[in-house]
Amino acid sequence: MQVLSDRVAYLKGLAEGLSIDAQSKEGRLIGAIIDVLGDVVKVISDLKDKHTELDEYVESIDEDLAELEEALLDDEDGGASDDLDDDDDDDDDSDAYDGLIEYECPHCAHTVYFDAETFDLEEENKCPNCGKAIFDVSDYTGAQPPTPPSKPELRPAPVGAEKKPDPAAD
Repeated sequence: MQVLSDRVAYLKGLAEGLSIDAQSKEGRLIGAIIDVLGDVVKVISDLKDKHTELDEYVESIDEDLAELEEALLDDEDGGASDDLDDDDDDDDDSDAYDGLIEYECPHCAHTVYFDAETFDLEEENKCPNCGKAIFDVSDYTGAQPPTPPSKPELRPAPVGAEKKPDPAAD
């Protein structure tokens, strides 16, 4: 950039050294051209400075992105990234069981987790701790409750059985 600035300064000095009349048509034209060239050099210099600043900023963003990509790839592989583990673990507890259903066994109070996407109440879900069924499936599958026993049938007395008189009827 310094080269352009030096060349414009040389042209300005050359015009003054040639004793070009600044009041003539040619002198005003040459003076205006040299002034415009000086302005162009300033604008280009400013653009170059801004470009350098943006280039440094993009470089830092690229480095940050590379760190995030590495951290994500480590997380997908089951590893943990040292760069992102500086946060408190308490904040991550809510995300630890995303997609899981937490349920406490009614028999042994053991906490059991089920995958929310594949969970099916119609299957028999047993507690891994005590081995008993965690859910009473009939409560959730729409199964009908057992019907109460019907009224006792009235049957005639066997033949030859004598009927005893009811003392209370007298």
